[in-house]
Amino acid sequence: MVQWEDDLYNTPAYPMTDAARYLRIPFGTLRSWLKGRYYPVKEGQQYFQPLIQRPDPDLPQISFTNLVEAHVLRSIRKIHGVRLDKVRNALDYLDQQFGMPHPLARVEFQTDGVNLFVESVGRLVSVSQDGQLTLRDVLKHLLTRVEWNEQGIATRLFPTTRSSPADEPKDEPRSVSIDPRIAFGRPVVVGTRIPTRAIVERYQAGESPESIADDFGCERLQVHDAIRFELSLSHAA
Repeated sequence: MVQWEDDLYNTPAYPMTDAARYLRIPFGTLRSWLKGRYYPVKEGQQYFQPLIQRPDPDLPQISFTNLVEAHVLRSIRKIHGVRLDKVRNALDYLDQQFGMPHPLARVEFQTDGVNLFVESVGRLVSVSQDGQLTLRDVLKHLLTRVEWNEQGIATRLFPTTRSSPADEPKDEPRSVSIDPRIAFGRPVVVGTRIPTRAIVERYQAGESPESIADDFGCERLQVHDAIRFELSLSHAA
C-alpha cells in the first residue's frame, strides 16, 4: 500500500472560506463535503458522512490535497449532475482499487493514468453510454487543470478565471495557479511568484493592466485574468 506522507500537500493551510471562493463552491456545500451534515428523514435525522477527509478534523483549515478533491467533486457534481450516492460509491471503489487515501487527488501512472482514472469513475457513476462519454469528457478536461508529479500526486491547481460556476470552457487558459510550494499556497500568476492579490491591489489603486504587466514582466492576458479572478473572489465573499 502506498502511504500518503504528511507533507506540504497534506498540511492544513486553507480556511474553508478561502477554498470555497477559490473554487467557486457555495460554502455550505463545501462544508458538508468536508465535515458531513445531518439531514431529515421520516424516522428523524440521518448523518451524511464527509466525502473528503481532512488532515486534522480538529482544525478548520483544509489541505491542498483537499482543495484538489473539492475541485474534482465540483466538476462531477455541478457540471454532470452525478448524485452524491454515486460519487460515494465511486470513491469507495477507487480507495479499494488503489489502496490509498485521497483517490481523487492521485493518478496512477503505471499505465495511462488519466484514462485509468476516468474509466474507474465513469464506469460507476454513469448509467447510459451517452452519460459515460459525457462524464469522460468532463473528467479529462478537469484533469488538465491539475498538475501531477511522477508519483501521481496532485501538486498544482489551475482555478478557472473566466467561466461561471456552471461552465468549464475547454479553451480557458491556465493563467492562475495554486501551488503549496509558492507564496504559501496562495494564488499566483502562472510561471511567477506574483500573488494575484498584489496585482488586483495595484489595479484598484488606479494603475492600468498594461502598466502592471510591464512592471511585473507578465503578459497582459495574465494580468487581466488575475484581476478577473480576484474580483470574482471579492464578489463571492
